[in-house]
Amino acid sequence: MPDLAAAERFLAAHARVLDRRRFERLFGGGAAAPVRDAVAAYRNADGGFGQALEPDGRCPGSQPPAVALALRTLHECDAWDEDLVRGACDWLQSVAPAEGGTTFVEPSIEGWPAAPWWRPQPGLPASLVSTGPIAAVLLERGVEHPWLDRAVAWLREAAPEATEMYDLIGALAFAGHAPGLAKRLAPAVAAADTSHNPLWFAAALDPAEVERHLDDLAAAQQPDGGWTIHFPVWSAVAEADWRGSATVDALVLLRNHGRLA
Repeated sequence: MPDLAAAERFLAAHARVLDRRRFERLFGGGAAAPVRDAVAAYRNADGGFGQALEPDGRCPGSQPPAVALALRTLHECDAWDEDLVRGACDWLQSVAPAEGGTTFVEPSIEGWPAAPWWRPQPGLPASLVSTGPIAAVLLERGVEHPWLDRAVAWLREAAPEATEMYDLIGALAFAGHAPGLAKRLAPAVAAADTSHNPLWFAAALDPAEVERHLDDLAAAQQPDGGWTIHFPVWSAVAEADWRGSATVDALVLLRNHGRLA
């Protein structure tokens, strides 16, 4: 059984305020307002989110992955804020590709520290990586916005065709709002490299396989109380930020599956 107290000490020693507030809210009975305020600290004047909220993209400017993480955090902590959400949707609308949805990375990343894979794609096409998770959270919350309408229409066409690892993750995030999608994607998941984090693909896995991966996750708590990340490390600061995020993520996942008292 994971050691919750050890995880809390790890977060106090190493994590940013955002993830400490997440832990406080989700496991310590904390209020929603500090989570909302922690997320709002990363908001830009254009309504989007940046400022290294998503640790791999450390530019000040707004980026779709940062919006995805902001919305996910507000949702999971029940710290939903209509003004923050509306501003984010308006920003997404302002930079949306012609086909709808959102890019993976916006050109404002250029010249700033970022993971090597954070590069704008030629022509700035819509990306499953960002569009799927953002749309899924907004749908779960019952948000109505023109950006979401076009994003959903694009996802219904693009998600079933996903084959690449991160595209599959984005597509599966949307699967709860597209009946049959997870089953359709299962062969592509079986052929993909899922070693970074198999539980990202849980919606397309056999339940017994999910349980095995949960066993592995429960056993993966480190001696310092936190969890590690399983993708390339390009910056010590980004790694520290990710470990705090991954530690809270692991605890939430384990609790949601009855693996945490």
